[in-house]
Amino acid sequence: MRLLLASSEVHPFSKTGGLADMVGALAKALAADGHEVMIVTPLYRGISEKFGPFKRLDYHLDLVLGDRSVVGSVQTFAMAPRLDVYFIEQPAFFDRASLYQQDGNDYSDNAERFIYFSKAVAHLARYLPNPPQVVHVHDWQAGLVPLLIKDQKKNAGWTAAPASCLTIHNLAYQGFFDAGDFTLTNLPTEYFRPDGVEFYKGLNCLKAAIMYSDMLTTVSPRYAREITTEILGCGLDGVLRNRQDALVGILNGVDYGEWNTTDNKFLRQNYSIDNLEGKAADKAALQAELGLPVNHSVPVFGSVTRLAEQKGVDIQLGALEEMLSTGLQFVLLGSGAPVYEAAYRRLARRLPSRAAIRIGYDHGLAHRIEAGSDFFLMPSRFEPCGLNQMYSLRYGTIPIVRVTGGLDDSVIDLAENADEANGIKFQDYSTRALTKAIRKALIIYADTELHRHLQLNGMAANFSWETTCKQYEDVYLRALERNRNLP
Repeated sequence: MRLLLASSEVHPFSKTGGLADMVGALAKALAADGHEVMIVTPLYRGISEKFGPFKRLDYHLDLVLGDRSVVGSVQTFAMAPRLDVYFIEQPAFFDRASLYQQDGNDYSDNAERFIYFSKAVAHLARYLPNPPQVVHVHDWQAGLVPLLIKDQKKNAGWTAAPASCLTIHNLAYQGFFDAGDFTLTNLPTEYFRPDGVEFYKGLNCLKAAIMYSDMLTTVSPRYAREITTEILGCGLDGVLRNRQDALVGILNGVDYGEWNTTDNKFLRQNYSIDNLEGKAADKAALQAELGLPVNHSVPVFGSVTRLAEQKGVDIQLGALEEMLSTGLQFVLLGSGAPVYEAAYRRLARRLPSRAAIRIGYDHGLAHRIEAGSDFFLMPSRFEPCGLNQMYSLRYGTIPIVRVTGGLDDSVIDLAENADEANGIKFQDYSTRALTKAIRKALIIYADTELHRHLQLNGMAANFSWETTCKQYEDVYLRALERNRNLP
């Protein structure tokens, strides 16, 4: 198949979270499986300097936004065999210090920026020399693409319009804008209604994608069920229930070419399921790097996360206040809400021999925390998929997770299956429940045989993209069938 993946961020070019990892890895897996794959993504500041030079296409994107035209261009990059990246170049929209926000606040023109991006995606899907058969959009930033395609099929003579598929990475982020921003789409007003893109009298870009895509996916089977409930449906549960026949939950895969312990330039010493000696060296190196006492007998609990309430950082703070007095060490790499950044910094200042905090993101340090920790904390309030728990498993680091979304789908607790157990789960979203799970981890750590049993089970788990890729291929075929049967 000829496939176009549209995403506002793609690893290694741009990244704020797991979306970038997923799109980059899925594209590579699909291309390796023989498909012709195109990625369309914005050309943000610094990408050309770091990854270029790129090839500029010889035509302009002269696209209408409301009552004005905005001109952009396209640069291309051959990322791998059968995999090309198309960068949308529009400096006024994308040549900025960050992708979506400044000083913790969304850019005021995000509606314009990503409506333009969606129009650029639809334009390329229609006019590239070898147009795609399926357009796969990711999250709200590309959410208007399926509607733009369907409208051009209906009203602008695009008879061979491709099928469309949406992946919801996090339903909490929907791209909700004022009603007046709908005029930027230049679409007929018939689409601005409750059974279209209108949502509480505003424009909802993610709802548009849910309503008009041929197929819908999300990033774990459990999350696909959760988002059809009032509790986790973020106001769109009714819309999703109405489209449940088109909704599929597919657990994200892991790019083991990137996330591995046997050939990893970021680690002090490589190790494997057959020889774990190097993990002890990586733990000592991590303790030294972050200024903690080097002591193999002390269990290290790691976290690489956005500092947001969704990630459970509030109950984690409460649990650490109690548990750091028991002899464990804690290391964190992340950034996010200023209130949480400040709280974790205060924790490290008060307990410098127990807690080490690094605000920001450092890709190499993320690998070293995964390798050097004994346990990995992911106490999320909700988690569509999660990747770090799967990285942790491969690194022989036992994940401690709350029972939600992809965390539940990928981690096995001793209470569920003692023979196949690879992690620790807890149910209630509370400091008390997380503290109990950490106490359970300390008991496991003291039992060398049981600790090794969970480590080896985790390292043997396989979340490769080969299996995930096949599931997406099935979804694309269903999308093509639905598209053929629609007027």
